[in-house]
Amino acid sequence: MAFLRSCSNASSGMGVAGDCKETFLELQRKKTHRYVIFKIDEKQKAVVVEKTGGATESYDDFIASLPENDCRYAIYDFDFVTEENCQKSKIFFVAWSPSVSRIRAKMLYATSKDRFRRELDGIHYEIQATDPSELDLDVLRDRAH
Repeated sequence: MAFLRSCSNASSGMGVAGDCKETFLELQRKKTHRYVIFKIDEKQKAVVVEKTGGATESYDDFIASLPENDCRYAIYDFDFVTEENCQKSKIFFVAWSPSVSRIRAKMLYATSKDRFRRELDGIHYEIQATDPSELDLDVLRDRAH
């Protein structure tokens, strides 16, 4: 029985460091951050906060924070104005998995994604991206409206 339990734990992916949820809540409720980049720390066997972007940082700053050749999870707080001229905000979860990243990294991020995302309550949209063109600002605009 213990063997089955350890196998199921292994297949559920990485744990989540406590500050991940706290940092997400700072973005969601306090608007302290424009974005948060998360990475899997294999030594800790957990998803950890790698970088936060200040509330005044741009979408280009966010895109520049994603590595060209490695996977990451990210949260982006997208502000926009509706056709009725109302200021709105939607939170996007980005699963960044560039096609040039290592297969092991792609598998690790893919198997851990659902568990990690469940920890972050209040995400409006999810984007799976393998190339920067899939994260064009127009993609977010189209999804948010």
